[in-house]
Amino acid sequence: MWVAVSIAATVLAVQLQQSSPGVVAFLIVGYYDLSCPNVETIVSSVVANAYQQDEGTAPGLLRLHFHDCFVQGCDGSVLLDGPNSEKTAQPNFSLRGFDVVDAIKEAVEATCPGIVSCADILAFAARDSAVQAGGATWSVPAGRYDGFVSIAAEAVAALPDPTFTVEQLTNSFSAVGLSQLDMLTLSGAHTIGRTHCSSITNRLYPTVDPNLNPALAEQLLSLCPEGAPDGTTVMNLDPTTPFTFDNEYYSNLPNGKAMLQSDQVLWNDLSTSFASTINSFVGPVWDMTFGFSMVTMSSINVKSSSEGEIRRNCRVVNSAAAAAAAAPAAQ
Repeated sequence: MWVAVSIAATVLAVQLQQSSPGVVAFLIVGYYDLSCPNVETIVSSVVANAYQQDEGTAPGLLRLHFHDCFVQGCDGSVLLDGPNSEKTAQPNFSLRGFDVVDAIKEAVEATCPGIVSCADILAFAARDSAVQAGGATWSVPAGRYDGFVSIAAEAVAALPDPTFTVEQLTNSFSAVGLSQLDMLTLSGAHTIGRTHCSSITNRLYPTVDPNLNPALAEQLLSLCPEGAPDGTTVMNLDPTTPFTFDNEYYSNLPNGKAMLQSDQVLWNDLSTSFASTINSFVGPVWDMTFGFSMVTMSSINVKSSSEGEIRRNCRVVNSAAAAAAAAPAAQ
């Protein structure tokens, strides 16, 4: 049974890593209690409505938050439009949930204009997505500001690849201040979501990865023939309980049922040093640990008020939005 977990006290301050020396920012649980007291209710309601229409909303929003935090820190940079923005980077081609974020922002702005950052909306929405899919809840510290910069090349350089080894994964997580335990814990989010053939063909050709479950390998060979274009075929990351945010991911690992190489290597290469951890994750421990690691991840390189802004539209910085609004009047 999944138990709701409170990760923090009613008010929890987290001092954050900062890119600018001498600048200190804090995230606080209940940050909007006075300025926008209904914000978490609004976010939860929009996420719930979207999830009822499409269960893919949950993994989509979780992935958006992850991809945001690994590049430029948790500052909503992944949401910005532009010809060379993070959205255009190859690892982000299949990102989804932008429309849900837009709907949340519109609803929040109608109630509390200019108060809640897009970065905080992502953090709240990621938590609520896990809850909608059956996972435990956690308290989300807030107070992030939205960044001004979004660069595709930085996303390519920073985001972990599904073909990574444990060493490469560890380096990627370490680069943003996350430990191997965080890496092992956060990877459990792959208990929901889907992937494309392009992310698994390295395990099928020219020879089948011997660590891949034979029955699963046979199914994947049929779905992803060698040389076929990466079209609309998708596979569930968790073939056992694909739509439930549970700990079945950790039962899949020793049985060779992890879809991605970057997941399976966690068992192959870390099972010795993290055997007791993985075994505990098969039990009731992972839901609590996941919330702690999400709070840690959501604190990566958070912008202060001097480094960011509260965007009115999550897709554009305020100066660009203001210029676009003024343009018709000037004609």
